[in-house]
Amino acid sequence: MAAEAEQVVLPSGKTASLATTHTLTAANDPTVKSVPVAEKKAIVFFIGGAADQEKYYFQGAFHNIDDARNILDKRISAMKPLSKKYTSWPKSYNDARGSGDIQTNFIANIPSKSCPVYIVGHSLGGWNGAHLSRILSEAGYTVKFLVTLDPVGEGFWVWMGSDIYKSEASPIAETWINIRANSSKPDASDGVAEFGGRWIITDGPTMNKTMDIHHASAGWMFIEPVQGTKSACDLIFDSINGIFGQ
Repeated sequence: MAAEAEQVVLPSGKTASLATTHTLTAANDPTVKSVPVAEKKAIVFFIGGAADQEKYYFQGAFHNIDDARNILDKRISAMKPLSKKYTSWPKSYNDARGSGDIQTNFIANIPSKSCPVYIVGHSLGGWNGAHLSRILSEAGYTVKFLVTLDPVGEGFWVWMGSDIYKSEASPIAETWINIRANSSKPDASDGVAEFGGRWIITDGPTMNKTMDIHHASAGWMFIEPVQGTKSACDLIFDSINGIFGQ
């Protein structure tokens, strides 16, 4: 029940009513209020390069990064309790540049800062994904793994025609795995990568491997060994299972 308005006498002799205030919750209300808590789960972003998730100058979309995503998704889904603690998202390289796009495409898909984040980027997606790792880390998120699969972005013409960062990244991640594709029998995708300017990384990654493989083969790069017999896919799976496994 609303309280009656208090009457006051103005200097003119007239009376006026003070506005009443409404109490949303009574002080003596014993009801326990529940506050929703964001669920902690592993969030994995798979970021494709040019012509991967969408057309690029009349080419594609080829969905090369989806091959890597499908491998991890299938492995996680085989373990029902673990699958409830895991979400993966396919993204385009241009989703990872610009504060508005990063908010919409990445931060909005991370339930809370307690969620471990994993970034797997291929080609231009590796270039922009490396920048994203620093942006998310500096915003208070924990990037457990950054995997750059034959990252590309050094070429002048790619800078001119693509929505990418204009300088090399200084990634922040607990583990950074970089894989360079260097096929002994180059195909068209390797020519595209050379034109785009492969990012030749010499310092920084926790693991830095060169493989005799084609640039387009994101799925194969993801499952080839990088540490003993373990692939990048294995190491990400082990990390997620170590956090959420029973």
